[in-house]
Amino acid sequence: MQQDKQNRQKDNKKVLKLGVAGSLLMVGFGFALVPLYDIICDITGLNGKTGVLAVEQVQEKGIDHTITVQFDGNVNSDLPWSLKPQVFSMEVVPGKLYSTEYIARNIAQVDITGQAVPSVAPNEASIYFSKTECFCFTEQLLTSGEEKNMPVTFIVSPDIPKDINVLTLSYTFFNKSRLTAEQQAVAAKAHEKI
Repeated sequence: MQQDKQNRQKDNKKVLKLGVAGSLLMVGFGFALVPLYDIICDITGLNGKTGVLAVEQVQEKGIDHTITVQFDGNVNSDLPWSLKPQVFSMEVVPGKLYSTEYIARNIAQVDITGQAVPSVAPNEASIYFSKTECFCFTEQLLTSGEEKNMPVTFIVSPDIPKDINVLTLSYTFFNKSRLTAEQQAVAAKAHEKI
């Protein structure tokens, strides 16, 4: 009987150690996914991650054409915000630094945190578009009725193929707040009024 109890305690300790080690490995793997995700997205241009360009490198090349950059702003259906670009398009010279802003407004009667995910179209243009300042991938808190200007600074690479004359930078904001059922109902009514 005593021997069974000691064996069970040893087994329990062993299971506990394996459980703790497994949990630590999973947490470490979760943290390792972030840089791995960034590397994959930088290479492929997926999910709005775009190639990184050195300003000095792109300014050395002489450019003889312009690109039309269009701007688009969207919000997910469960986010009672409005989002629009300050300008809907601009002509840019590849290799030069440009800035614009998006205007976000919380139309709900509650404070809400949102997060933007960018994308560049056409997809093959994404590796030639580099954001040097961006509000994307950072949670943004807007209080009830608050309006906020969100800057974007970018460069289009001079290496962009000549057959790409237009590209679109689009942002979609998603609701990151955990709202109560009552707050969600109020937010849904506000969103219907957009």
